Amino acid sequence: MSISYPRQSARTRRFSLGVPRAFQIAPDEARVVFLRTRAGDDPVTCLWTLDAATGEERCVADPAALDVPGEEDLPAEERARRERAREQAGGIVGYATDRAVKQAAFTLAGRLYVVDLDTALVRELPAQAPVFDPRPDPAGRRIAYVSGRTLRLIEIDGTDDRALVQPESDQISYGLAEFVAAEEMNRMRGHWWSPDGGTLLAARVDETPVQRWHIADPANPDRPPSEIAYPAAGTPNALVSLVLLKVDGRRTTVAWDRGMFPYFVAACWDRHGLLVVVQPRDQRAQRVLSIDPSNGETSLVHTEHDPVWTDIVPGLPVRTNSGDLVWTTEDRGTDTRRITVAGEPVTPAGLQVRSVLGVEGESILFTASQEPTEVHLYSRDGAEITRLTEGPGVFGGVRCGGVTVVTGARLDRPGAETEVRTPAGTHAVASFAETPVITPRVELLRAGDREIRTAVLLPTGWEPGQGRLPVLMDPYGGPHAQRVLAVQRMYCEAQWLADQGFAVVIADGRGTPARGPAWERAVHGDFVGPVLDDQITALIEAARKHPAAFDLDRVGIRGWSFGGWLAGLAVLERPDVFHVGIAGAPVTDWRLYDTHYTERYLGHPEEDPDNYAANSLIERAAGLKRPLMIIHGLADDNVVAAHTLRLSSALLAAGRPHTVLPLSGVTHMTPQEVVAENLLHIQVDYLKAALSS
Repeated sequence: MSISYPRQSARTRRFSLGVPRAFQIAPDEARVVFLRTRAGDDPVTCLWTLDAATGEERCVADPAALDVPGEEDLPAEERARRERAREQAGGIVGYATDRAVKQAAFTLAGRLYVVDLDTALVRELPAQAPVFDPRPDPAGRRIAYVSGRTLRLIEIDGTDDRALVQPESDQISYGLAEFVAAEEMNRMRGHWWSPDGGTLLAARVDETPVQRWHIADPANPDRPPSEIAYPAAGTPNALVSLVLLKVDGRRTTVAWDRGMFPYFVAACWDRHGLLVVVQPRDQRAQRVLSIDPSNGETSLVHTEHDPVWTDIVPGLPVRTNSGDLVWTTEDRGTDTRRITVAGEPVTPAGLQVRSVLGVEGESILFTASQEPTEVHLYSRDGAEITRLTEGPGVFGGVRCGGVTVVTGARLDRPGAETEVRTPAGTHAVASFAETPVITPRVELLRAGDREIRTAVLLPTGWEPGQGRLPVLMDPYGGPHAQRVLAVQRMYCEAQWLADQGFAVVIADGRGTPARGPAWERAVHGDFVGPVLDDQITALIEAARKHPAAFDLDRVGIRGWSFGGWLAGLAVLERPDVFHVGIAGAPVTDWRLYDTHYTERYLGHPEEDPDNYAANSLIERAAGLKRPLMIIHGLADDNVVAAHTLRLSSALLAAGRPHTVLPLSGVTHMTPQEVVAENLLHIQVDYLKAALSS
């Protein structure tokens, strides 16, 4: 029996199940370790190894073979981490190894397990449950982990489980990342081992000053609401400090100007010593500090400053074998983000660096874009820059010695591909992901003078003369994310929408990544003008190229999160262009969104109140003239449901009809199979009804 695309997409978690990921390479180059589910519709992740000499794969830890309960009682910290990481699978969704990559630690149902990667022997250790973020020390003698808010140690043989440090109150934690670090800085962890395994750097997070919000479950009124510490724009953040903890319990506090630089961004502890990155609240600078582990004193290594904001680049800080700092700078003269070594740019103008994946010796592995719809893997060796991937696509990887793992997805074929490149040959790593039942027919174009990267999809088999189509804009449109990339599977849902009778347009306007500092900073203080103007430009250019297909008298727009805000804005601000909107989990009032994201773009609410009013959907509510559906998960702790409820109240007060679809038990993601599938059908029916006349 054939399966529909919406059901297949929901069942496969948008085709992410079965894809190998989270690769590590052993220093002796003998093995590669990774995560993967056993099938494209199997949500339970296993831990695997690949023999680098033969390419033979082996499952070394399978949750189904272990006597563990389900995931109904996951630790709150693990649920939060998965939400922040947008993790949709279950089972072994993360692991950490010792330096030799001979042992790996992971959790299942809040319990601690260790696997010998040579023998595949899995042992449960009697750690204090629930266990979160276990990390073996480099020598593989003991494991650090967090239980509750306490950072603990346990020996690798399961003995001497103990608290390394006790929180001073129930508002203080050791070894965890606070909300804005995980959600906005991409820092998911809160403790780091020294190379000798004798000391831990731990984040001490005090949430006492953070306001408390309560996320209720109205469908189950017998359940008490969940309390979360949410630092909304303009309100106090958690107080984050750092401590150095010896394995015998001795403690040293790290000293830096936390009043001026309250954000702790990243850490790197290598053979040259300990580096951390800190940032002021206005995010216009980043400081790289060196920490003396003997006394906690810090010294300045590097300062990066930008008059608008500084970007956090994944993989930094890191150092070369000779001890030179690898960093990035926003080169205003060439409008390029470039890698620097010891302060000197080493990547060329026009090559926009995305991330630093690793440094070996003096060699740097990184990702970058010349064409913003493509992300390629590069290596910098001496003065030579080599691109390691070819063809339109999005690629990444890891490297250790002579072994390089290259991951990627392409525009001309479905699915993901992974290969392990060794001096003796190349081995493919199998992907068990399902092949979509739909094949996108996508056209990538550059719209307008700004060459806005735009994707256009028409119904399968549509030909000129068959009548003009209603148009559906399907953007994200905001910072940190791109929808227009050279990856086929990214357009499957758009093709399905097109096949329901729409011309679908997706555009990445100003503010989105990989077009240079000026492009990204064009939205500073003003999301409305640049973002909305660029969507309209893309729409008009797509219609100009396809005049027989586009009916500009019937234009809808839908989006989620920032895209939800954009969809709401479009019908409120430009009803002459957009005739119906579907806003999913929209940020309707930026004062209700978090500090680190919102203040970077709109400033502090007390200092720039006009920016918040100008970018608010609630302030525009009385002007609604078009149909608007608002969808929101009631369990969302990122963009809380108050955004939708307040907009709905303002619309009702102004006498403006609208539709609200609350999703009980759904967070900012919609991984539930039935919910995800039916949401697509409901949206299509709503759009067709609104655009039928």
